[in-house]
Amino acid sequence: MPASKQGKTPFISPASPDGMKLEDQLCFPLYAASREIIKRYKPMLDRLDLTYTQYITMLVLWDRKDLVIRDLCRVLLLDYGTLSPVLKKLEAKGLVKRQRAEDDERKMTISVTDTGMALRARAACIPAWITDGVALSREDRAQLHRLLFRFLGREIPL
Repeated sequence: MPASKQGKTPFISPASPDGMKLEDQLCFPLYAASREIIKRYKPMLDRLDLTYTQYITMLVLWDRKDLVIRDLCRVLLLDYGTLSPVLKKLEAKGLVKRQRAEDDERKMTISVTDTGMALRARAACIPAWITDGVALSREDRAQLHRLLFRFLGREIPL
């Protein structure tokens, strides 16, 4: 149901009373910002021979060491059809290992290999490099981070 029928008023600029301008669309700055930030990652990730999706997958695995694929999908907000080829490529590079869970053959577990863990040290500079390249104050970055997690319906992990 449209927001206006739910009692919520959509953002409408003074220049566009019906909200039908590009700059009135909430999706546009999110889309453009997403593309821009991923573009900034690319030179660093190219040096590691990783795509952005492979990188965020490795971030989770560096932190948690191993996960059932279903849980990895949930953390990354990706469906299985999107994540499966990513995991196959990471496995072909020797960075992760896929194996059936011992307690339930239907579950596939992904774990980071020693080679995958060694890559973490080479990637350690990326977060600071990206943060330094974003023209926002520390407070604005923190607020944006909180708002985006809220938009996704998630709490910021502590």
